[in-house]
Amino acid sequence: MPAVIPFAQRSILAVRGPDRKTFLQGLVTNDVMQVNAETALYACLLTANGRFLHDFLVFEQEDALFLIPERARADELYTRLRKYVLRSKVELLDLAADWEVWGICGTDIGAVTGFAAEAAPGQALALAGGVVCLDPRDSRLGAVAVLPKGGRDLLPLPQEDFSIWDRLRIGLGVPDGSRDLIPERAILLENNIDRLNGISWTKGCYMGQELTARTHYRGLVRKGLVPVRVSDAAPAFDAPLFRDGAEVGHMRSVCGDVGLALVRAEEVRVGDVLRDVAGVTALVLQDGLQT
Repeated sequence: MPAVIPFAQRSILAVRGPDRKTFLQGLVTNDVMQVNAETALYACLLTANGRFLHDFLVFEQEDALFLIPERARADELYTRLRKYVLRSKVELLDLAADWEVWGICGTDIGAVTGFAAEAAPGQALALAGGVVCLDPRDSRLGAVAVLPKGGRDLLPLPQEDFSIWDRLRIGLGVPDGSRDLIPERAILLENNIDRLNGISWTKGCYMGQELTARTHYRGLVRKGLVPVRVSDAAPAFDAPLFRDGAEVGHMRSVCGDVGLALVRAEEVRVGDVLRDVAGVTALVLQDGLQT
């Protein structure tokens, strides 16, 4: 049975005005021109040298583009975007006080949302006064709904804890913003963003494109983000991980007994045991999204 999951860790910004799509198109990694009432997408904002800054879903809602960034870093994204407005005819708004973000996951979510069984990731529909889409990164994550305050009450579904969805996305190798992608350090292709429909290889230029394209076309990816099972207390975020005494990666987000680790792809295989610097915590790579 499907359930709703509160995405309290995500906020909502809006970009309004006649230049809203062209404004974002020159900044983010995905093709914003593809966004409409029936299509949402996933995109990232990078530094000039191609390192991760922010990630977000992009919806169209009436005369605005809704961005769904990390709540804790939404003000930073808002301030950064304002610097690029210049003469563009756009208005940036923070809608967190009036709108909410919810996840819908479980079996048969189409019965509640209206999605057909063959619907593709990113397909969007109107729902409860707002909009819902199959997660553009991977439809196995379920759906993401952006609803006006009180819209959740119109969904006849039980509510589950965020950890239900968090374990699901970890098992699929999906990073969750700065919980996995270190701002100004992380490289998208080392963190599965290309496999999660977050990069357009055919759109025009955007900030940070040069490194991203060079890494892709020259096959320069040396690391990968992979699911792990934590057998003891979890290592701290970014703690180095070792196999047979050699450092092979670093820890990322954890939920209960599962987590993500950024590892050297050629040196780690499914079934390997990794340990933190204390030699106490062991992690065993699971089957899942592989590097």
